[in-house]
Amino acid sequence: MLFNSIDFALFLPLVFAVYWSINGKNIKWQNLLLLIASYVFYGWWQWKFLLLIAFSSVADYLVGGALGRTNDPGRRKVLLWLSLAVNLGLLGFFKYYNFFLENFASAFTLFGRDISGRALSIVLPVGISFYTFQTLSYTIDVYRRKLEPCTDFVAFATYVSFFPQLVAGPIERATNLLPQFLRRREFTYDRATDGMRQILWGLVKKVLIADQAALHVNYIFDNSADLSGSALLLGAVLFAFQIYGDFSGYSDIAIGTARLFGFDLMQNFAYPYFSRDIAEFWRRWHVSLSTWFRDYLYFPLGGSRGGTAMRVRNTFIIFIVSGFWHGANWTFIVWGLLNALYFLPLLLLKRNRRNLDVVAGDRSLPTWRELSSMLVTFGLTVIAWVFFRAESVTDALTYLGGIGSSSLLAIPNVPKKIRIAILLLAILVFLLTEWVGRRDAYAIERLGLSAPRPLRWFVYSVLFTLVLYFGETEATFIYFQF
Repeated sequence: MLFNSIDFALFLPLVFAVYWSINGKNIKWQNLLLLIASYVFYGWWQWKFLLLIAFSSVADYLVGGALGRTNDPGRRKVLLWLSLAVNLGLLGFFKYYNFFLENFASAFTLFGRDISGRALSIVLPVGISFYTFQTLSYTIDVYRRKLEPCTDFVAFATYVSFFPQLVAGPIERATNLLPQFLRRREFTYDRATDGMRQILWGLVKKVLIADQAALHVNYIFDNSADLSGSALLLGAVLFAFQIYGDFSGYSDIAIGTARLFGFDLMQNFAYPYFSRDIAEFWRRWHVSLSTWFRDYLYFPLGGSRGGTAMRVRNTFIIFIVSGFWHGANWTFIVWGLLNALYFLPLLLLKRNRRNLDVVAGDRSLPTWRELSSMLVTFGLTVIAWVFFRAESVTDALTYLGGIGSSSLLAIPNVPKKIRIAILLLAILVFLLTEWVGRRDAYAIERLGLSAPRPLRWFVYSVLFTLVLYFGETEATFIYFQF
């Protein structure tokens, strides 16, 4: 079920009304309702994939319980590896089987051996990368004794399948989200209106920025061989805003929806395009994934405690694994490798922890140095996004070569120039709004706290009308493929 669909527009208020009308606000019945609603939400695509979520839930619930009943180090380690094998095994089969098969066969072809393997027609379950990492955080934290095993299966299964963030995150930690299913939730008007406001802002990002940019991005990337360098540059920049509006828009809708039911999810995007270096960008982009890899892979590898060689090795491992997490294609691996190369000078010069504050502080405008740093960082991410968007590494290199051609300074030879001009104006307004709200959890949060009521409702009405007018209910979210 899509957030931007008529189905969800009917589903959400129905679940919301029943949830808060449950007699005595009994958390067990509320959790059971959320579990059923989450399975309906996910099964709307393909009910057969519910078996995977159910299997992962049962497996990790049992492993967590077994971890809580033993203090034997060897047995505990076996249980942890069992959880890792089950979850990563399912993820590897559905997401990477054909990729490894094809590359294995290609490797032997280089040595004159023709090995053929049987590729499978595997349909990738929506959101499997997200809920796999979420359930793994539970068993790892129980193993580390940071969390007590959950004894309420309904609460645990709801944590794994919680519909607002099930498909594309944020990837929640068990230490943060699971305890919220075990305590009483109270309805408050302010929390509900704040949730609705963040949902509206997420829809604005998705419908007015991402979906409108996608129309032009798809044309430019599909016809890149016939377009000027300026048109290719335009396509790359628009894709940067498409993926940001699409993914952060989903996160805003997820966080706002969870707040309607009394839950607090972590902030997944913190205005990443205002970053002054690549290290800051990765502290602000897909925060839930970046911190997951930091805590469950980077630190166990030694983190920054070793020498320079170890820090460099660990950094490259994190970025390459992050790229591979996104998809079974060499383009994602190169994308991760490129970001590691961007990060490397900061690491070697020990400048990767410089920009920890909000850009421009309490000032209205950035300094020229801050502005130039943001533009350079944005330019580097745009180059990397070309690999993320391209069908192959060769296509990406050809595309980038086209940008560097002599036609870079020509007027972009693309259709619908007026619509593109309007879109660029909309992106400018969007950036200004985000700049003003960059200190808050989402850009229009303060609008609901300090603006006069007539102004608030006027802005809400305009945004909602635009979302309805431009909304395309069949426009899926980019990160559904991961």
